[in-house]
Parts: sequence; structure tokens; C-alpha cells
Amino acid sequence: MYDNRIPQRIERLRTELRRAGLAGLVIPRADAHQSEVCAPRDDCLRYITGFSGSAGLALILLNKAVIFVDGRYQLQVRDEVDPALFEVRHLHDAPIDLYLKENASSDWHIGFDPMLINSDLHDRLDAALRFAGSDLVPSGDDFFDGIWNDRPAKPLGAVRAMPPSIAGERSLDKRCRVAEKVKEDGADILVETLPDNIAWLLNVRGSDVPMNPVPHSFLILNSNGSAEWFVDHRKLANDRTLYEVDGVTIAEPQAFLARLSATSAGSAVMIDPMFAPVATRMAVEQGGGRFVRKSSPLTVLKAMKNPVELQGYRECHVEDGAALTNFLAWVVREAPLRQAEGKPITELEAEVKLLGFRAERPGFLEASFRSISAAGANAAMCHYNASVQTDAAIGTDRPYLIDSGGQYLNGTTDVTRTLVLGPADSAVRRTYTAVLKGFLSLIMARMPIGTQGHQLDAFARRPLWDMGLDYDHGTGHGVGHNLLVHEYPHRLAKVASPYGLAPGNIMTIEPGYYEAGQYGLRIENQVEVVEASAGFCCFSSLTLAPIDLGPVDFGALTAAEILFLDEYHAQVRLSLEPLVRPEALEYLMEQTKRVSERTHRG
Repeated sequence: MYDNRIPQRIERLRTELRRAGLAGLVIPRADAHQSEVCAPRDDCLRYITGFSGSAGLALILLNKAVIFVDGRYQLQVRDEVDPALFEVRHLHDAPIDLYLKENASSDWHIGFDPMLINSDLHDRLDAALRFAGSDLVPSGDDFFDGIWNDRPAKPLGAVRAMPPSIAGERSLDKRCRVAEKVKEDGADILVETLPDNIAWLLNVRGSDVPMNPVPHSFLILNSNGSAEWFVDHRKLANDRTLYEVDGVTIAEPQAFLARLSATSAGSAVMIDPMFAPVATRMAVEQGGGRFVRKSSPLTVLKAMKNPVELQGYRECHVEDGAALTNFLAWVVREAPLRQAEGKPITELEAEVKLLGFRAERPGFLEASFRSISAAGANAAMCHYNASVQTDAAIGTDRPYLIDSGGQYLNGTTDVTRTLVLGPADSAVRRTYTAVLKGFLSLIMARMPIGTQGHQLDAFARRPLWDMGLDYDHGTGHGVGHNLLVHEYPHRLAKVASPYGLAPGNIMTIEPGYYEAGQYGLRIENQVEVVEASAGFCCFSSLTLAPIDLGPVDFGALTAAEILFLDEYHAQVRLSLEPLVRPEALEYLMEQTKRVSERTHRG
């Protein structure tokens, strides 16, 4: 499973570090935009370690190497990264700054690329190294250009306009709203480097990275609402009247830092310390500006969906629900037959089949992320992607998990279903029922408007906690509007979040349970936060697809939980009955029966 080219790559990098007089290099899983999914050119962490996950970083020293990944990837990293080459540590519980504080020598000079590390991480690393008597050294060189001989080119995906009829608001009006917030916060200029924030603000969408419809670019917004957009001109259509660029100056990305430095003189410049590269702060300080450390107001404004965006989500989820239900019906029908014939459905085959069902739906553009099509033990790796080497059979002996989504012209979807195609053993039945109860506990909750995600997270975990079990990932995240499937800032997780939920936010609810080497379970719906009563809000499900109740211990459910399932499945049946394929109709009708009418599978 390990890439045998990694040792040679590490040695070539160490040769470059010695030439530069460095004791090590910090290599984050990031690009200049802090993207969760990098373009192939920017995935330096994968190149030097073999790790393919979306969150992590490495520290390459002259005589050892360490990789840091979060809880989602603790199993996957051990499959992909050679333990003879890398020590594995937890990204949050045993972070890199703690490692440096405990292990750095006074003669260490640790290099980093200022365009790949945000201000918060930079300051943590700097403090840890200063504590050890060593230092953090910004590098003007891209070390990977020197060692990565066949490095891919920078992406040049076309940029398309998103009309206000779909976006729900003109770009100029958005820019004026954001500019007012910038002034209220005591700044003259906002620096924006997050591609989804820029795409939302300018009413554009991109194609630099598949399934992530945002263009890589940078932006400087002035307090009068005018803007400078730094984007490769080759990505834009020749007819620029398609774009809402009144009051927007367009320049090449290479000019961004120099222009920021020149613009900053005597100005207060707002930079998000969690996401903008520290190079932006350095440019402001070099230009004589004042760094205003504050989260971008764009991030919060983007998360408050307008009525047109919300209607788009509702409409695309009906189409997506029809596609997913057609797929689920196909798996339930074909998997036992194909298993009996000795030609079982495989994870990769199922992934392609689901994409085909989605491609039939009006408004579908592409997947919103690579589907997690995972059978048996593979599903215990909660961010697993099937490959030719790992492609497992989908059978009746262990659960099959499918986590997938679509990008539509009018919205983005994200949904997970777990199918138990044969009799469930007692362990699966107990844990699946607990996951379902956690899902129901949270999706049925009412809370004061402004309640924060960490205050709700335990609702979904309590049934598992009662069994002495847990899962090492968040319970939910925001979802963009034909933007990124993981949208900041709202989160449902153990980690404290200062952002309160309000009507108009879009979230997922996705508790799970993972038994290493055996199986994985997850149930996920995308939801809209809606007003429940004066001062209170609740979740309204956008996802429309049957939930497998075959392995559920109904005796463990309350009357209120059963009523919710009955009402939800009635809504699924009403919405999808006219849309699913004829061969899927029987499955839809069976799976959406009232609990009292169901025959329990043992």
C-alpha cells in the first residue's frame, strides 16, 4: 500500500534543506487559498508522504519526519503512510507546535512557505520555536519545484457567471453590504483569499478543481465597495459583460502581494488569521499598514442564505433524492443476486452507478465530492475512497455505507445512507440503533436562535456515549450554494464554535460509529435552520431519501422518534413517487411504510 517513491522524494527534499541551511520544513495540506481540496500541483503533502486525506501537515526534519492528521484519518494514515518513515500524531490532540516545543533544539531553523500557512498557525509555530530557542524561517523558494520533476501545471478552469436569478442578490449589493461591515469593524480594506467567499461575493463559479466550483483568486475590497480581483485572465470568457464587474478592477494573481503592500500604506487592513496566508499580513506590515486581526465578514454573510438560494436547495434536493433512491433500490435489488452469482457489486462499480443516476437529473453539474462507497471494514475509515487495490464486494454479510452529493445549478447536496442487506448481528443492531437515535435526537431538537454548534453536538452522541462509544469526527457542517460542500463557519462538533445558528443557515447532521476492521455506520441529512417560534429555531430536512430501518431495534425508539420517522418517510414518498424509476418504486413504497406496518428484519 505504501508508495515506494516516497523515500527518494524525502531524501531529495532533505538535500535541498541542507543547502538552504534549514533543519526542517513544515508542509501543510493547503494551497495559497487554504482549500480543503487542493489542485494536484498543490498537494505537496501527498507527494512527500503518500497521505491522501484532506486535513493534515508534515514536519520533515533532517533525520526524521512526523505527520499530523485529525480523527477522521487515524486509520487511513496508517494504510497510506509508511511508519518506518513517519511518526503519526493527532493534528489537534498532539499538534505540531507542542511537538516543536518539546523536541526542537536551539540550533533548529525551520522553514515554511508564507503563502501556505495562515497567521494563527504561523504564530503558534513561532512561539513554540522561540520557546526552544530556535526560529521559524520564511522561505521565498518553493522547494517542491526543485524535486518534483513532473509537477502538474497550475489549474486554468473556466469561470462562469452565476446570475442574480439564481444567486438571489447582485454582486454590487453584496459588496456594499460587506464594505459596511468592514467599516463598522474599524478597517479600510478587506483582504479575501478564500475562493468560495470571492465566488459568492462576485457571483461567479469556477472549475479549477473538480467538484469544487470556485476559481482560485485573491481579492482586495475597499470600504467604498470597489474591489480588485486577482484572477488569471485566461479563466475568464472573452465577453466580460457576462460578469458583474462594475467597480471591479481585474489583475493577475502574481501582482496580488505587491499591490496589497502598496495599497496598505496608512490603512487598517482586515485579514482573517485562520484562513488568509501569513504572507498577506507580512505584505501589509511591509507596506506600512495596520493589520486588523478579524474573521472575514464575508464568511458569516455567505452562510445566511437568501430566499432564492434556499428555494434552490429545496428544489435540487428533490432531484437528488430521486437519484439516490434509484441507486439504493438498485443496490438492494442487485447485491444479493450478484453475490449469489459470484459476481458481486463492488464499491467502485456502485460509485459509478450512483453518478450515472445523478447525471440523469435536471440541473446536475457534477459530484460535490468523491463518493465514499465503502463496504464492510472499509467503511470504518470514515473518509475512505475506493481504489482498484481496495475495491471490496458489497454483500449481505456486513453493512454498506454510501456518502455522496451533487453540485446542481441551484444548490449543493450531501447525504449518507447505510444499508444492511442481510440479517444484522447484535453488535450492528445496537450501534446502528444508537446512531439513528442520535440522528433523531438532534434533527428533532429546538434551540434558541444563536445556539452554537458545540452546544448541540452531544445530542447526537448521547446514545453512543450511553454505551461507552463515540466517533472521532464532527456531527455536522455548513454547505455552500453551488459552492463547497464543507462550508465554514458553522459546525456541529465538540470543539467550541463562536458562530450561532439562525434561520437561513444550511447544515448537515451526520453521527456515525466505526468498528475498526469490521464495519462503519453513518446516517446524514442536510437540513435548513428554520424559525420554530418566537426566538427559537429548529432543523427542517432538505434531504429526501429512505433511511434503512431494517437493522433498527424499534423497541429502543420512543413514540416521538417513531412519529418523526413516519412523517419524514411520508414526505419522502410524496416528493419522490412521481420521479423515481419504475423499478425503484416498489423499494420506495416499502421503505417509506409506517413503522407499525413494517416487518422487522432479524
